[in-house]
Amino acid sequence: MVWSRRNFLAVMGLGAGAALFNPRQYPLTAAIPKIGDRHGDLSFQPIDYPIPLATDGLTPAQQKTAFATFAVQDELVLPSDFFYTVLGQWGDPVGDHWFGFNNDYLGLVETDENTAYLLINFEYISFIPWRQGYEMAIGKSLPIETVLTAAEAQGGKINAFALAADNPVKIDIEALCEAALVDQGMGVIRLERNGQGDWQRSPNATDRRITGLSGLTDSHYLTATGPAIAIFTNPTKQGYDDGLGEKIIGTFGNCAGGTTPWGTVLSAEENFQSQVPEAVYADGSAVDPAQCPLKISTNGLSGQGNVFGLAGNKYGWMVEIDPANANDYGVKHTALGRFRHEAVAVRATANQPLAVYSGCDRTSGHLYKFVSADTVKSPTDKGNSRLFTAGTLYGAKFNADGTGEWIALTPDTVVNPVRPSDIAVDSSTTGIVYLPHPDRNQAGAIAIDTDHAVAEYQTQFATLADLYPIESDRQQGAILVDAHLAANAAGVTPTARPEDTEILPDGSVLIAFTSGWPSQGDGGCDRHIFQGPQGEVPCNSGWIMRLQETGDRCDALTFGWAMIAAGGEPSQGGLGFANPDNLAIDGRGNLWMVTDMSTSKHNRKFEREADTTSLDSVGVFGNNSLWYLPLHGPNAGQIFPFAIGPMDSELTGPVFSQDQKTLFLAVQHPGELNGLRQTEIVTMPLTTTNGEPFLQTRTVPLQSHWPNSGDMLSRPAVVTIQRRTRQPFHSS
Repeated sequence: MVWSRRNFLAVMGLGAGAALFNPRQYPLTAAIPKIGDRHGDLSFQPIDYPIPLATDGLTPAQQKTAFATFAVQDELVLPSDFFYTVLGQWGDPVGDHWFGFNNDYLGLVETDENTAYLLINFEYISFIPWRQGYEMAIGKSLPIETVLTAAEAQGGKINAFALAADNPVKIDIEALCEAALVDQGMGVIRLERNGQGDWQRSPNATDRRITGLSGLTDSHYLTATGPAIAIFTNPTKQGYDDGLGEKIIGTFGNCAGGTTPWGTVLSAEENFQSQVPEAVYADGSAVDPAQCPLKISTNGLSGQGNVFGLAGNKYGWMVEIDPANANDYGVKHTALGRFRHEAVAVRATANQPLAVYSGCDRTSGHLYKFVSADTVKSPTDKGNSRLFTAGTLYGAKFNADGTGEWIALTPDTVVNPVRPSDIAVDSSTTGIVYLPHPDRNQAGAIAIDTDHAVAEYQTQFATLADLYPIESDRQQGAILVDAHLAANAAGVTPTARPEDTEILPDGSVLIAFTSGWPSQGDGGCDRHIFQGPQGEVPCNSGWIMRLQETGDRCDALTFGWAMIAAGGEPSQGGLGFANPDNLAIDGRGNLWMVTDMSTSKHNRKFEREADTTSLDSVGVFGNNSLWYLPLHGPNAGQIFPFAIGPMDSELTGPVFSQDQKTLFLAVQHPGELNGLRQTEIVTMPLTTTNGEPFLQTRTVPLQSHWPNSGDMLSRPAVVTIQRRTRQPFHSS
């Protein structure tokens, strides 16, 4: 069913019926009148987008003419009255290292009107452009070919951890993996405004890198708080012990993040499982590094932590750092749980507990809420960081009627998994629920694909305490180390890749669910909750949800929810984007959103008659993009494209300066797929907004040189975006 803008206004509290949550209320644009010149309270002229949108104000016949051709650009495309400036790119100096690879979340902490700190996440390396450009960007060569040759002789993988220290192959692997891990983690840079009001770098002693190997050869270990310390320091472990106790080497996979009201930044360790083992034993200890060996091919590199013997249970946490403290290299708050962290938003209300909303970015990942044991006195007090050390982690259980409840991940929580019959599947998958292995002497999960088998599992384990049968002072830590599987066992709803959370001024939470498509090894989401605009399951294009706590209390145990936006083509009930990711709220309380379409699907042609719901169909949306979604005012419930990224890239980490004159944005992995390539012509099957089919001739410059020109290789970079008049974004 396609819903009207009236539904959106109701869900957002802007019209009649606002108090009632209907989970199927997508604020789609079918009933929106033409905008004409697309202004009103809109303060920019939307850019040209590759497919027709309801907000174009064109008739179907006009759409067929206007969109008959489209030229994709290897450029950060902005409205004509805006420009961008590169603030820093891969290889630029930062402290005693350099600007890492694949910049993601940006945490802006302004100290006064003219100075600020910017924390930058460096998520992972895209192996093709990384290996092509490393020597040019960093000025060092890498032993890639010798490691490739050695790995090929062993089937493409090597347990380098088991090799002797003086083994030449191990020495080369260490050099390669050190480079890959140093290019991940976090960076802090200091900024100042120049005479024109533009933000520029102003390096000082606070500029520093926290890398994937901090602490290995220096004194910059990361520290930890919370229940998992008892796991790290347990002298008798079922599994692997790195011998470091509570000390932790480095941070990597740093994807999303959040900035606290008191000026620290949270950095989320997401896809750590590609570099160290994810599975743990019942006592929370890690499996042997051999379970995640080095793997290398001409197209990829994984298992970078293997050669250094990194313990997998020390990754997958939320890391806090104070950018202003030059000696702060990060603390991992284990009370917030270990999983593939993405979204994080902090709600600090005086005289209430602190709440942290986070997500696990996997299809079947959960939405979590941490509630502190103590309460907030002043939201801006830096002492609030202590509230991360003790509290309760909950997982969200969504009901199809628009209500929900929070399930505590504690020893006395009842084992009551979701049934496989409730999981969304496609033609290549079946409904699977992954639960902690019933043989508690084995690490990891067991895949269960029948409701009967789940019922049998429940006869063996009544509570989470039965699944983690260790000393009571370590039991909570073991549950949090294994949070994803513990949440599965407790019946927390498997969701559709929750990639960001943002707190609205009214205290409600927006959640970006990127994709409901199932995947091998992770399973799928709840088919009753994550349905497309026309009820389709599975649905890949994604949603934005609004969640309201009962009584507006962040420690409430129940909530209401509703979808406020759905991805997909307008002719099929979507708003015209696909795969929403990072969200940002501007100074007027309106929403900005970037997309996270898989690089391999950008501009890919598909056969519309064969399957319009396939993963390939996202090719119609072109490159990843940045959107403006007004939440109030004349244009509330509509959507406008503001930027399109360069080839193969993802736009990440949008954040506004306090005066709303500058948008900071990270451009991640340009040229990721195949590096330098040629231009091609694609005949793309489009539809008008009312569903009439037509063809578009699309020119696609597959290579990327961004942000440089000529034959220069592409580099990830952070940019500032401003209006040419240097006025705020909302100026007309």
